[in-house]
Amino acid sequence: MDVFSDVIASARVGLPKFTRSQRVGRWGNRFGPYPGAGFHVVLQGACWLIPPSGEPVALGAGDVVFLPHGVQHGMSDSPDRKVAELPPDPGVDLVGEFDEAPDQALLLCGAYRLDRGLAHPFLRSLPEVVHLPTHPGRRSGLDAAVELLRADLAENRPGAEAAQPALLDLLLVYLLREWLDSEPGKSETGWGAALTDPAITAALHHIHREPGRQWTVQELAHEAGLSRTVFARRFSALVGQPPLTYLTWWRLSTAAQLLRSGDAPLASIARQVGYTSEFAFAAAFKREFGLAPGAYRRQAPDRPAAQLAAEG
Repeated sequence: MDVFSDVIASARVGLPKFTRSQRVGRWGNRFGPYPGAGFHVVLQGACWLIPPSGEPVALGAGDVVFLPHGVQHGMSDSPDRKVAELPPDPGVDLVGEFDEAPDQALLLCGAYRLDRGLAHPFLRSLPEVVHLPTHPGRRSGLDAAVELLRADLAENRPGAEAAQPALLDLLLVYLLREWLDSEPGKSETGWGAALTDPAITAALHHIHREPGRQWTVQELAHEAGLSRTVFARRFSALVGQPPLTYLTWWRLSTAAQLLRSGDAPLASIARQVGYTSEFAFAAAFKREFGLAPGAYRRQAPDRPAAQLAAEG
């Protein structure tokens, strides 16, 4: 996978959950806080997002809202509501016949399950609320994903239980791409810039592909096509960490993924991520995650039940 795919895969666990709702007249609900990341898609009609702070945001058909940190917020027919006064979302499908009356909205609301402990710095760098409006007259990948979702939900054809989670995963990819495409123009630093900088992306690619290699800053600079000094300065400025600090984080994050998804021996995982000593690996892992590798494996949220039973 490429670095951007790793960013998404590093934290996502399980299937996204979602509900559809038809909203009529005077309405409003409170959502979150989520342990993962929340999202809303306005399939038809219009409404308002009431953020945890700042001004309400007008939403129209095709708009997507992403809340990467799962903060509490509201959705309403009107901007004159406060989050605290809104009743909690019932969390069930409320869809009936939809006639596109001016005071109605059809929403898709849900959440992606994320392992906060493995959230990539890119995801942690996103703002509380990401609003991605539709693009009239311009066919973007995000608009296409929204339309596919809308059509599949409306038609309820065979295979919907397989198609809809896959389409929601596609939606996540496209909404992050959309944000990434707009972010470099806003800032010359940060992950938005790092993932579009050819030299830094090249170094990140090598770190992600070979976390077990004993990289030096000089070797990574060579892969980036820069001098050691220029590379170290640019990497730190864009990524927010020195190269070898990020390398250590990625090694331990990779180890955590291996622990939660398989049953490879700890010594094998340690070697895969660049530790020659199981003791050194265990100590570094505990510093990062607050648990020894074995304890982390037993507590992993997506640990297969059969493996847990076998480990007693």
